[in-house]
Amino acid sequence: MKYLLRSAPPRQPFTIEVAGVGSVLMAPSGRAKRLILSIRPFKGIRLAIPVGVSRQEAEDFLNAKLSWLTDHLPRVKQMEAKLTAQAQQLPPIDKANARQQLSQRLTELAAKYDFAYNRVTIRNQKSRWGSCSATNNISLNMKLMALPAELIDYVLLHELLHTRIKNHGPSFWAELELLVAGAKQKRQRLKAFPLAVI
Repeated sequence: MKYLLRSAPPRQPFTIEVAGVGSVLMAPSGRAKRLILSIRPFKGIRLAIPVGVSRQEAEDFLNAKLSWLTDHLPRVKQMEAKLTAQAQQLPPIDKANARQQLSQRLTELAAKYDFAYNRVTIRNQKSRWGSCSATNNISLNMKLMALPAELIDYVLLHELLHTRIKNHGPSFWAELELLVAGAKQKRQRLKAFPLAVI
């Protein structure tokens, strides 16, 4: 690869083009403990760069992983094609129906587990299944209606828990596991339903 990388640790995300692979997002991360290369359906290739790791070190790591990338990219492309085909077979989502059903289910789960939230909005979002604001307003994506019921409940309980815990630290995941058995596994399953194709 012929591009210049300074030796200082990067502070902002940047993208590079790699011959035979395409664009790679180089993403400095305060949470990553090591260099982590991933291929995400519909989001592309990402290299998480821990604090203190230089751009040159990140480049060397990426160079060493090129054969892994070229092996895995075709599988990811096949997955993207399959998911796109599945999404095209889904019936259109009725926003009014989504608003009614998601709001009702959120109310049921909040009452069952003793959560309190301010208000809920249902939108057609492109990047998030749900979110909870600092003032405990919950926003949900109408595309949740395309998911299995257990994953809908996972997202709703995830956001309800954020009314109490405003981060994704160990205590959050421990508490969520009490509410949703196999919470982290459901989180991984959720990634198989990219918003880009629903």
